[in-house]
Amino acid sequence: MNDSTPQFALSMKQVLIFGGLMVTLSMGIRHGFGLFNLPITSANGWGRETFALTIALQNLIWGVFQPITGALADRFGAFKILIAGGILYALGLAGMAVSTDIMNFTIAGGFLIGLAQTATTYSVVYGILGRNVPADKRVWAMGITAAAGSFGQFLMIPAEQGLLSAFGAEDALLLLALMASLMIPTAFMLREKNFVQNGNLGDQTIKQALKEAIGNPSFRLLTLGYFVCGFQVVFIAVHLAPYLKDLSSIYPAVGAPVVATTALALIGLFNIFGTFGAGILGQRFPKRYILSGIYLSRSIAIIGFLLLPLSPMTTYIFAAIMGVLWLSTIPLTNGIVAQIFGVKYLTMLSGLVFFSHQLGSFCGAFLGGYLFDRTGSYLIVWEIAIALGAFAFLVNLPVKERAIVRTANA
Repeated sequence: MNDSTPQFALSMKQVLIFGGLMVTLSMGIRHGFGLFNLPITSANGWGRETFALTIALQNLIWGVFQPITGALADRFGAFKILIAGGILYALGLAGMAVSTDIMNFTIAGGFLIGLAQTATTYSVVYGILGRNVPADKRVWAMGITAAAGSFGQFLMIPAEQGLLSAFGAEDALLLLALMASLMIPTAFMLREKNFVQNGNLGDQTIKQALKEAIGNPSFRLLTLGYFVCGFQVVFIAVHLAPYLKDLSSIYPAVGAPVVATTALALIGLFNIFGTFGAGILGQRFPKRYILSGIYLSRSIAIIGFLLLPLSPMTTYIFAAIMGVLWLSTIPLTNGIVAQIFGVKYLTMLSGLVFFSHQLGSFCGAFLGGYLFDRTGSYLIVWEIAIALGAFAFLVNLPVKERAIVRTANA
């Protein structure tokens, strides 16, 4: 099997620019949802658990349906999937804006946006990239695309805070819905003309690919580690702003909205360097060791954040460190999947391992709100995040990055 040759005549420049733009919009908008936590719950008289459950459901739906969306994209091409995702994203944001009861808000923000993210984020874009970028540049290109998503996070946090301050939560979400609709014309620039599943990539069926992946020990270890990634990043993204606000009675300087906004923006800014660097390092060194180092470093960073006296400066330093480590797991994890299994079902298999990431995201988002409402503190969830980082450090070490050798017609 030779998957080193681009298949569908999209140039690498085109894939990187418009794939990066798609991820910038999709990931950038969602990164700011934590800023809407207190404004929306306060305006509607809801507990934080309600908002946390919506974001948790969003991540769970994203994870559950990502392998299905990925399989559809692998079978029929990514173009129609991207179009549907852009439409659903805009509808979900508009639904969040106009909802005044919990059920409608949860359907819009949880179900619709969760489905939209299966179609507009890394797995689908990486499938296009895998088919159109040579294998020797694949991890580097994945790093570039992930860095674009990081830039979106950096760009959108101050933008969303500005919209909130100027227009309020409802109108801000409607404006974000208009912005999300830009994904639709972007999808046209990523259309793989005359897409067919290429026979040169082997005659393996979806069922055979799933059985092969699930039976592979390295795939299972990657899946376990990715759970931790989801737990940590979504807990911080959703609950960092409320955490700082809660501690403002002890440390008044951290209670200003600009501190949380700046911290989340710094995560996005330094994530650009982290994901780009991970793509470069992943071409030169074993990716499993880099992954293990990332997870262990996250735990160390959280311990330092909790032990040091809280201030805007310590918050910004923590955000910068976490930013470097934030999504740098994505090009490495997907690069290993492509290296082991090839690119024919890369979107589906990336979606399958991403399902575990989103289970972790669900737990991080929901447990943050649930345990806070029960205990009045986020401390237990911070401790869980630390322990999980150590766990992920260990499970990534034995991963084998060798390509599977298949017998004919197997």
